Amino acid sequence: MSVPADRTRPKRTGFLSAAVRTPAFAIGFALSAVFLLAAVVSFAWTPYDVTAMNIADKLQPPSAAHWFGTDHFGRDVFSMVMVGARASIAVALVAVGIGVAAGVPLGLAAAARRGSLLDEIIMRTNDLVFAFPALLMAIMITAIFGPGAVNAIVAIGIFNIPVFARLSRGAALSIWTRDYIMAARVAGKKAARISLEHILPNIANILVVQATIQFSLGILAEAGLAYVGLGTQPPLPSWGRMLADSQTMIAFAPYLAIFPGMAIVCTVLGLNLMGDGLRDILDPRLRRAR
Repeated sequence: MSVPADRTRPKRTGFLSAAVRTPAFAIGFALSAVFLLAAVVSFAWTPYDVTAMNIADKLQPPSAAHWFGTDHFGRDVFSMVMVGARASIAVALVAVGIGVAAGVPLGLAAAARRGSLLDEIIMRTNDLVFAFPALLMAIMITAIFGPGAVNAIVAIGIFNIPVFARLSRGAALSIWTRDYIMAARVAGKKAARISLEHILPNIANILVVQATIQFSLGILAEAGLAYVGLGTQPPLPSWGRMLADSQTMIAFAPYLAIFPGMAIVCTVLGLNLMGDGLRDILDPRLRRAR
C-alpha cells in the first residue's frame, strides 16, 4: 500500500518569494525599474536628439510623433525625460554612495568608542552638518566652485554622511551589548575587527533600507537644485530644470510640467515603496508578524 505524499511542504522563505508576497516592494521595484531602464537605454538610443532644436515644431502637444510633445525649442520632451532620468539617478546614486562610504565607518567608530572624545567629535560634527540643508550647502559650494552636477553630488553627499553616521552608531550600540560581542572581545579581537566581522553584517539590512530612502531624497534634492539652476547644466536635460523652464508656459502647454513632474513623483514613490517593502522583508520581527 503506497503512502500518500505529504502535501504540507515547507514554505519558501527566500528573498525572491518574500518580495513577490510584499506588494509595496513589487510595485516600488516595477516603478523604479521603468525609470532605471529609461536611463540605461538613453545612453544608446532616444527617439530624438535632445540637443537638436527645431523651432518649426516648437510647443507641439503630445502626438504619435512626439509622445510627450515638444518644448519651446522644438525638442522632444519624451527624449528629454529619458536623458533627465540618467542625470537624476546618477547624481542621487553617487551622493548616496558618498554618504555610505563616509558615514558608516564614522558611525561604527563612534559606537566602538562610545563616550570617548572621538565619539563626541564625530557626533558634534554631524550636528553641525545637519544645521546646513543640502540646498544651502549647494549654494555655498556653487558660490565657490560654480554650478554643476559635480557640485550637486558633493552637496547632497555631504548631507548624507551624518544620516548614515547616526544610523550606524545607533544600530551598532545595540549590537555591542550582545553576548557574542562580549565573547569576541574576550577572545582578543580588536574593536575594528569586531565592527567589520560582527557589527556591520548585523546592521546591513537597516543600511540598505535607509540607502533606498536616501536615494529617493537625493533625486528630489537634485531636482530642486536643478530647478534653481545649481544642478545639471545645459545642454543636458534635467527634470528639475525642465520644470523651471515650463513654469512660464504652464497655462498653454501644461504637459511641459506634467511629464517631468510625474517622472519625479513616480520615481520617488517607487523608491519609497521599495524601502518600505525591504524593511518588511528584511526585518525578522515584521516577517514573523506576517
